[in-house]
Amino acid sequence: MAFAIAGAAQAQVFNWPEDEQMEAKAREYNAAYVDYMKSEQFVEATKPLHWLLVNVPNLNESIYINGVNVYKGAADQATDAAKKREYQDSVMTVYNLRNEVYQNENKWVETKAFYAYQFYKDDKAMLGDALGVFDRVFEVNGTLNYPYTVAYFDLVRRHYVFNKAFEDAEILEVYDKIDAILKEAEGDGKDVSTQKSQMEQLLVSMNLIDCDFIENTLGPRFTADPANEVLAQQIFKYAYQYKCMNTNAFLAALELIDSNDPTFSTSQVRAMRYMQNREYDKAQPVLEKALTLAETDVQRASVQMDLARIHAQNGRKSASRAAALEAAKLDAEKAKDAWDLVGNLYMTSFNDCKGGVSRAKDMAVYIAAYNAFQKAGNSKGMADAKSRFPSKEELFTESLAVGDSMSVGCWIGETVTLATRD
Repeated sequence: MAFAIAGAAQAQVFNWPEDEQMEAKAREYNAAYVDYMKSEQFVEATKPLHWLLVNVPNLNESIYINGVNVYKGAADQATDAAKKREYQDSVMTVYNLRNEVYQNENKWVETKAFYAYQFYKDDKAMLGDALGVFDRVFEVNGTLNYPYTVAYFDLVRRHYVFNKAFEDAEILEVYDKIDAILKEAEGDGKDVSTQKSQMEQLLVSMNLIDCDFIENTLGPRFTADPANEVLAQQIFKYAYQYKCMNTNAFLAALELIDSNDPTFSTSQVRAMRYMQNREYDKAQPVLEKALTLAETDVQRASVQMDLARIHAQNGRKSASRAAALEAAKLDAEKAKDAWDLVGNLYMTSFNDCKGGVSRAKDMAVYIAAYNAFQKAGNSKGMADAKSRFPSKEELFTESLAVGDSMSVGCWIGETVTLATRD
C-alpha cells in the first residue's frame, strides 16, 4: 500500500530546481531513494532522501510520505540501539518537516502519534513526548479515532506508573474521555469490544480504583461541586463496577442523577440505600416515583414489597398488607415473601387488636397469622403462631368449639376457623 501511495504521489507535479545542476542531482537522488525503497534497502535510501529533504524540501509531498516508510524501515533493520533511535526520531522529524511545507497535519497526525507510541513506549524519558503527540491530535482534530485509543491510554498508564505524571483523578478523566469516544464509535456501528476490553484491563492493572478512592478522593470533589453531573456519573459507574454502593459518595452521586434524570433503577437503588440507613420517610416518595417508572409487573411487585416494608416499619399495618398482597398479585415469585410479611404483621397485632373481653377472640389474630404463614410455606412461623392459639379449655370456657368461625376484627378484618394449641 505504501508503494502504491508512493506511485500516486510520484505522478504529481514535481517542483524541480531551476538550476540545471541542482535539478539533475535532485532527479538522480529522487530516483535513487525510490529504487532503494522498492528493494527494501531502507538504510541506503536514507542518504539520498536526506539530501532531498534538506535541499529541495518543496520538491513533492512524496518525499515526506515515502520518507516515513524509509526511516521506519531503516529503524526496523537497525541492530544498533542508538542507530535505531536515530532513525525513529527521523520519522518524527519527517512529519514535522512535512507540516512546515504542506500544513496538512490533520491528515496524518494520528499516524504520527501511533509511531510515537511504538517508538517511545518503553523509554520512560520519552513518554511525555509521545503523549504530547497524542495531545496534538486532540488539538488538531478535536478527537481521536477509536483504533488509537488503547495506545493513547497505555502511554498515560506508563507515564503514571513510571513517572508519577498524573494524579489518580486525572487518570480517570482520561479514561472517561476515551470511553466517550468508544461509545460514540459504537453508536456509529463500529465494533469497539476489543478496545473496551483492553482499556478495562489497563485500568485494572493500575490498582487505581477501590472503595476508599471513591469515598475519599472522588467523594470530597463531589461535595465541593455537588451539581457536577459528569463527576456524579463517574462515581456512580465506578461504585457500581467495584461494588462500592455502600459509600456515601455513591449515594450523593445517585441523588443528583436520580433527581435530574430518574429511571426505575436509579430510584429503586436510591430508595434501597435510604432503607438501609433507616431513612424510611426519604425512601417512600422515591419508591412511589419508581412505581411510576416501572415497565413490568415484576418491577412493580418489587417496589410494592419495599413499600410494604416501609409501611410496616412506620406502623401502617393495613397499608403494608395491601402493598404486600399487591406485590403477590403482580408477581407470583413474591407471594412467599408477601404472605410471610403479612403473617408477621398479624403476629405483632395482639396488643393492637385485643379487646380484653374474649380470650379466644383476642388470640384469633394468631390463627390469622398461622394461615398467612401457611400460604408463605413458613413452617417455623406456623409453629410459633400455633403455640399462641387458645387452649381447648379456653374455648370450652367461652362455649366455643374447634371449627367455629370467628371474626378477628380490628384492622385485620378476617374471619378465621377456631383451632387450639393443644
